[in-house]
Amino acid sequence: MKFAKWAVAIAFTAGMIGQAAAGDVAGSYARPNGDKVKVSVVGGKLYCKIVSGRQAGFEMCHGMSHVGGSIWKGSDMKHPSMPGMMTFNGTVTVSGGGLTIKGCAVGESMCDSESWKRI
Repeated sequence: MKFAKWAVAIAFTAGMIGQAAAGDVAGSYARPNGDKVKVSVVGGKLYCKIVSGRQAGFEMCHGMSHVGGSIWKGSDMKHPSMPGMMTFNGTVTVSGGGLTIKGCAVGESMCDSESWKRI
């Protein structure tokens, strides 16, 4: 019985750590071009919206899912320099004081990425 209690406690703690890591992504970031981006988690989904810069109001990530650790993925990513109807398969990876956002078209054959610094 003691083993079962310990196993439940360990599983609960691991789940809380995973949720904390997933929540650490929310905040304000700077793109390399100087745009400021607000990253938020709403209903367990990740959203990234440019809040200041040339294209304020543009939503780059829309409803990405947390797939584990510090990684989020989704198929509704947009790039501000591409036509609005185009969407890409995207990955957001959180690390250190920032994140890397990567969007791909045609599977993984045509990709572009950039690193954002937390501000």
